[in-house]
Amino acid sequence: MTEFQQQILQGIPEQLPPKKAYPKNGNPAPKRKDILSNEEKKLAVQNALRYFPEAWHKELAIEFAEELKAYGRIYMHRFKPDYEMYARPISEYPAKTHQAAAIMLMIQNNLDPAVAQHPEELITYGGNGAVFQNWAQYLLTMKYLAEMTDEQTLNMYSGHPMGLFPSSKEAPRVVVTNGMMIPNYSKPDDWERFNALGVTQYGQMTAGSYMYIGPQGIVHGTAITVMNAFRKVLEKNESPEGKIFLTAGLGGMSGAQPKAGNIAGGITICAEVNPEAAKKRHDQGWVDELLVDLDLLVVRTKEAVKNKEVVSLAYIGNVVDVWERFYEEDIFIHLGSDQTSLHNPWAGGYYPVGLSFEKSNTLMVENPEVFKEKVQESLRRQINAINKHTAKGTYFFDYGNAFLLEVSRSGGDVMAENNIDFRYPSYVQDILGPMCFDYGFGPFRWVCASGDPKDLQKTDAIALEVMKKIKSEAPEEIQQQMQDNIKWISEAEQNKLVVGSQARILYADAEGRSKIADAFNTAIAKGQISAPVVLGRDHHDVSGTDSPFRETSNIYDGSKFTADMAIQNVIGDSFRGATWVSIHNGGGVGWGEVINGGFGMVLDGSEEASNRLKKMLFFDVNNGISRRSWARNKEARFAIEREMERSPNLKVTLPYLVDSDILDHLF
Repeated sequence: MTEFQQQILQGIPEQLPPKKAYPKNGNPAPKRKDILSNEEKKLAVQNALRYFPEAWHKELAIEFAEELKAYGRIYMHRFKPDYEMYARPISEYPAKTHQAAAIMLMIQNNLDPAVAQHPEELITYGGNGAVFQNWAQYLLTMKYLAEMTDEQTLNMYSGHPMGLFPSSKEAPRVVVTNGMMIPNYSKPDDWERFNALGVTQYGQMTAGSYMYIGPQGIVHGTAITVMNAFRKVLEKNESPEGKIFLTAGLGGMSGAQPKAGNIAGGITICAEVNPEAAKKRHDQGWVDELLVDLDLLVVRTKEAVKNKEVVSLAYIGNVVDVWERFYEEDIFIHLGSDQTSLHNPWAGGYYPVGLSFEKSNTLMVENPEVFKEKVQESLRRQINAINKHTAKGTYFFDYGNAFLLEVSRSGGDVMAENNIDFRYPSYVQDILGPMCFDYGFGPFRWVCASGDPKDLQKTDAIALEVMKKIKSEAPEEIQQQMQDNIKWISEAEQNKLVVGSQARILYADAEGRSKIADAFNTAIAKGQISAPVVLGRDHHDVSGTDSPFRETSNIYDGSKFTADMAIQNVIGDSFRGATWVSIHNGGGVGWGEVINGGFGMVLDGSEEASNRLKKMLFFDVNNGISRRSWARNKEARFAIEREMERSPNLKVTLPYLVDSDILDHLF
């Protein structure tokens, strides 16, 4: 048995490990708000100490109190394991079932420093999207997974492993819940308080469900979005070369934007206030050039436009300055957006113009009310500059990060004439909703558990072959979607998308997902792929997420504030064959603003896996299409009627459409 395997099986160590210093080259999460009373702080320490023997309590109580004071949270840095954190080949994990070993692999990938935004604090992306609340939870979870049989299920309560419970081979091996609050306790300060107490966490979308695969996870959707945004504003045969896409954010999910812009074929300018985040993306090859001087950015941008370049430029500075300066310089912006973490505006998700990165980090802790005023002032300035550009023809869209929502709350000029809607659409309303989600296309993804790039190449080839065959028989309505995804998968390896695990993403519908997955399973059975493959998806998908300002923003029957679809999705997946399932409060647009669910499924080449994938993937997609069809979305109506023709056991309630003339004079 290797030393790594021994440490996993140990769980909480038998001897108290020495105290660790915070690494000098780390990327610390922002200090959280000091929101607890003194009595609550005592409770937070008491809650943390329950993971450890009583003999350690006196020493650890002092240390945990210091952590709470220094960081606003108790992360238990002392207990972070000494081994390197990354997705090892599945065979290296000590486990009684390969399903559990695959989950261990995915957890470690989420915490890999090459993947995670703040790995020391167990935060994968979005500034606060956590896999666990503390390192004790990590140690216990990995030990439970190593001990688990295929007739047990591990229940995860917001990062806390509640325990292994008897179940069955057909049940999920892990059930994850994150942040599932009583509805009246889902305001931002509620998260700050209860997370500081150590009783809940913000799992984002794929962080707390162990399915994050680095920026590749969003780069495909971003590429599709940018390509189709350019199609909206350009003439039919006009190229995006030399056309500008201006945005902000190079952290976790937002780091995909420059790579996606290059794939779409334009000029991407992305502002980022955190120099470390910008340098990390540059080092990883996700952005072409770094600039720290606004004057040089202006010169370089004009040069790129003149030469019709395809290039991505990262400006280390505030995007508000860029919007304002480009207007002064009469630089035309074809596409504009923003992907800063405005679901978390007061704790590092958005940095106000006029303050340095360091001063902002200090102010948000020492004087949060003033910091909030600065953020809202900055948002008003930003939207004023954007409005000037859109008056000249710029197409601006909300990128699902709650930008328009927070601008409206700050009093910015962003409302439409009816004073109900925003003047700019979300990208789901204009692009991904009608073009992808309503037809069932969404971010299907897989991870080769061997860690071998050759296995990933094999899966790419299999997926390409399947997609080409489906396209040859597909109706005209989805030909563009099929072609975009064929182009994506055929160029995936040369675009160097892998960060961390050997993973891939591909937008596919239920037919595509099932046929690709079944082909993978067959290849595993034949030994053409050397180890199991883990299936999953982003929660940002057809069916898993109810989010009125993003995933379900193109639902117009009044139900976009309901969460039945996401709850039905996670329950339905759990008894149709998922290896693990998750359901979260918050994710993407903020705590209390969304309910989202996900799954993981391990393919091992067995007949059982083939049966599971067909049942589960079919439901996982069509659950959402049926809800979208009931909301009278015509693309979803087409998709679900087509599916019912192919699948006699599927019976979905269809809406009767009402002539608007009947309604016009009723009230």
